[in-house]
Amino acid sequence: MTVHTRREGATGYVEIDTPPVNAIGPGIRKGLLAAVDWAEAEGLERVILSARGRLFSAGIDIRELGAPPPEPYLPDVLNRIERSRVPWIAVAHGTALGGGLELMLACRYRIVAPGTRLGLTQVTLGVVTGAGGTQRLPRLVGLEKALELIPNARTVSAEEARTIGLVDEVAADPSGAAERLGCDVLRAKLPVNRLEPGELSPCIFDAARRAAEANMPGQVAPQRAIDLIEVSQYMPFDDGLIQERAAFLDLSHSAQSKALNHVFFAERAARAPERFENTPRPGLDRVAVLGSGFLGSTIAFALLMAGLPVTLVETGDDGPCCATSGIDRQFDLARRHGRLTDDTAAARRAALTLAGDLAGAGPVRLVIDSADGAGEERAGLLSALPRGAVLATTALHEIDRLARHAPDPTLVVGLHFSAPEQSAGLLEIVPGAASSDLARATAYDLAGALGMLPVLSRRAGRAIGRRLLARYAEAAETVLMDGSTPWEVDEAMVEFGFDTGPFEAQDNTGLDLAHAERRRQDATRDPTRRYIPVADRMVELGKLGRKTGAGWYRYPGGGKVDDPIVADLALEEARYAKVERCDYRPEEIRHRLLLALINEAADILHQGIAASATDIDLVTVFGQGFPRWRGGLMHYADTLGPAKVLEGLRKLAQEDPLVWAPSPLIEECAAKGLSFADWRR
Repeated sequence: MTVHTRREGATGYVEIDTPPVNAIGPGIRKGLLAAVDWAEAEGLERVILSARGRLFSAGIDIRELGAPPPEPYLPDVLNRIERSRVPWIAVAHGTALGGGLELMLACRYRIVAPGTRLGLTQVTLGVVTGAGGTQRLPRLVGLEKALELIPNARTVSAEEARTIGLVDEVAADPSGAAERLGCDVLRAKLPVNRLEPGELSPCIFDAARRAAEANMPGQVAPQRAIDLIEVSQYMPFDDGLIQERAAFLDLSHSAQSKALNHVFFAERAARAPERFENTPRPGLDRVAVLGSGFLGSTIAFALLMAGLPVTLVETGDDGPCCATSGIDRQFDLARRHGRLTDDTAAARRAALTLAGDLAGAGPVRLVIDSADGAGEERAGLLSALPRGAVLATTALHEIDRLARHAPDPTLVVGLHFSAPEQSAGLLEIVPGAASSDLARATAYDLAGALGMLPVLSRRAGRAIGRRLLARYAEAAETVLMDGSTPWEVDEAMVEFGFDTGPFEAQDNTGLDLAHAERRRQDATRDPTRRYIPVADRMVELGKLGRKTGAGWYRYPGGGKVDDPIVADLALEEARYAKVERCDYRPEEIRHRLLLALINEAADILHQGIAASATDIDLVTVFGQGFPRWRGGLMHYADTLGPAKVLEGLRKLAQEDPLVWAPSPLIEECAAKGLSFADWRR
């Protein structure tokens, strides 16, 4: 059963019950409609609406998006509740999101438990509210607050919801408060549809549109939501509902909604395989970080923010003083941005200890090796690795060599952090030749502790993200040498929807890291493959990116400006190589860089490094700034179709048959009419 009803005296109780998130599917809609009829037939004084389980409701069942929804429709159900002769009181706990909050808005009175979070978050799925959210919320909290919440998908706490008028009470026992509510108070409450939203000038709506574009660039749903909020101030309520429903149905069939839903389900499915979940292992009570450079201090800070005690082990790269000052700066930023109170920051900072070697780290279950270079010296430190501890190294090229020096080679695994300081980042787990399920499972535990999305590489020593980044950089630098500037390339890719362009991204991470990787590949590089030396020249000049104040761009005073020296370097190298430069249009830049990425990703999938096209989508969205609303790299490739991708690659292969040779997987998909998502080994 999805909706339970019972009567106690003059009060009716209606409970939603569709675990785990009480999604409002057809069963709940039918049950709620029947509950309205039941309450009126019983002549009840009030109905108290609640939900079983850990939360009130996460909203509609999003599997219905893009398909004709079965009756009854949620707007019709909510209209019946709102206009019923028996007033409904919503009592909520946990979360009330999307359609769940729309259900509460249709009730006469709203009471929530402390700690409840509420929000209309549908724009994150590429749609607008479909059951009155854009029409009821402005009438309840005002137009300005609705413009702040809906287009940005912002959620609010129970206390803030009470302050802005979204809920009437915050109570430890919401059902008890609903039972005690006086009949006179309940009768005096107007249904939300009878309230007036007020009026705002057009310039405020224009400012909201600009803010939404900055917050969610390229996305349609936030802009449509603003249009509907604006409609609420002059259009009758029922007419506004009709407009909102039409916009919801239109957007639910859009390419953006399909892409965002794809990422939603892919993200939800990104978890450890069942055999890892069943692998016995101790918890992460303390983590040692080997390496006190930038990466080590950043990882240590992320672990401290997650509430884990950390021992930072000096390896001689930058020293503990530099590391702790970097960690202290990050704590200061967290306090200034309101992420931490002073007391919480002090407590978490106090969980950091320093050690000169692993012997001083104590009994830890996980050691993260963040150092790069000085491999022999680092390998020597591993003799003191605590018994039974897993060693997770970011030096992916050294996994197996380090394993040979470890007490137990099966407890060594590789990690690639996309952005360890960001909880929404990606953690790629890269096994070595001997890595056990215990080592892999511990890496999954680390991702969970950090709130990062885990993706497992299926081939020893092979990382999905780093290989894609290397091909992306190669394609971008080829375009640079053959006819563009870094800022033209970056602008073209940002227009496509990337967070940053490839050159600014390199500046952020440091050009020396990519340079070191190229040097490691010198011995095995195909001598017939074209090599672009511009980045090497940059490193020779000391232009390593933001950390040195200059890279592909210059950074005076923290700002970013174009650097004509870089453009001159590209011209100079083109003359040496006798390259006849051309003037690439933005669409040509995007065409080349995206096909380069798709082709490389197809090879990664074909070679069994990635388990599925969806894993590549997760890596590109959460690890490389690919636009979420395009669904990830391979989802986007499927919107083009393998045949069109193959056609584009064959044309480019006329310029350089080696670099642009189409992946066998693309040829197979095009020949068999398969999508990349459907391809299987």
